[in-house]
Amino acid sequence: MGLIKNLIVFGTRPEAIKMAPLINTFKKRKDEFDTKICVTAQHRQMLDQVLDFFGIEPDYDLNLMKPNQNLFSLTADILTELKVVLEDFRPDFVYVHGDTSTSMVASLASFYFGAKICHIEAGLRTFNKKSPFPEEINRQITGRLADYHFAPTHLAKQNLLKENVDDSKILITGNTVIDALLESVKRVKEIENNEITYLKSILQSECKLILVTGHRRENHGRGFIEICEALKCIAENNEDVQIIYPVHLNPNVKGPVYEILSGIDNIYLIDPLSYPSFVWLMNESYLIITDSGGVQEEAPSLGKPVLVLRDTTERPEAVSVGTVKLVGTDREKIVSESQFLLLNEDKYREMSELHNPYGDGKACARIVEYVSLKTNEDEIKK
Repeated sequence: MGLIKNLIVFGTRPEAIKMAPLINTFKKRKDEFDTKICVTAQHRQMLDQVLDFFGIEPDYDLNLMKPNQNLFSLTADILTELKVVLEDFRPDFVYVHGDTSTSMVASLASFYFGAKICHIEAGLRTFNKKSPFPEEINRQITGRLADYHFAPTHLAKQNLLKENVDDSKILITGNTVIDALLESVKRVKEIENNEITYLKSILQSECKLILVTGHRRENHGRGFIEICEALKCIAENNEDVQIIYPVHLNPNVKGPVYEILSGIDNIYLIDPLSYPSFVWLMNESYLIITDSGGVQEEAPSLGKPVLVLRDTTERPEAVSVGTVKLVGTDREKIVSESQFLLLNEDKYREMSELHNPYGDGKACARIVEYVSLKTNEDEIKK
């Protein structure tokens, strides 16, 4: 039997973070796997930062990001360009992650080509096709096309079983983002980049740090205005609180954020951070307010309570356990829940010490062993 040919496809910073440890795990087994990486560069600058940090060099770079990019053109471009890559490398397995347009279209292209599709972080659902948009439908379509489903939790597996996915095609792995995070926390202790130096210069040790991130499409418009008004209220009512907000580059985010929050002494609006700097800042924070899916998974491993700026989440496990709380974009709810955690030390401690349901840092090893086993089983059947 020759080498198993793997093609790992991703396009955004969150995907890169979650795929990086899987890439490195496969690369350690070069006697068994020929692994190549294709990036669509659905995001460019933020993607490159992660590639540099993890030392990953793509074999194929489609470089598809364009000004004023829309879902129609992006979908068409990924499908067309991936045809060339698939025909050149001719992979046995194609690995996609989560719920991006890159994942959905790469799955479709791989289905057309005839490669087996492996879905990392499979089975997450809100069952509301408009929330998150378009990610919920991207994830469901990918799930319908996938041959193997690597579910991070028992609940994710149950979602897949309800959709009639064959039990033998599902493996509960934990989430690869925990693999990435645990490795990154060790590494950032040994680095000192310009961003971390700057963050150290503005952090006030006597203040409780609230880290904020926000970018989701469904919050654009009135949602972001409500979020910003809430942050303004929190800052003005708590002199011992410092808010740091790395602001997403999307004009729909930057507009209301800078209009409402500029000039407030204890709010710092900064450029988006590289992944290692963001991990460092998460570790320094007291509370995190975010609409990010990845942060919902990462922060509990660092003992940080999370308020989620969404009405629904495809990651309900942390909500059930209690490490995460949904607050939506309602100004009063964001303020009240933040104040509660700032003032109630017992509740804060309880929330920060709860178990993280998303993994133990061994997800990638489980995935690689599973693929190796399945390939050997198929070879025996021949």
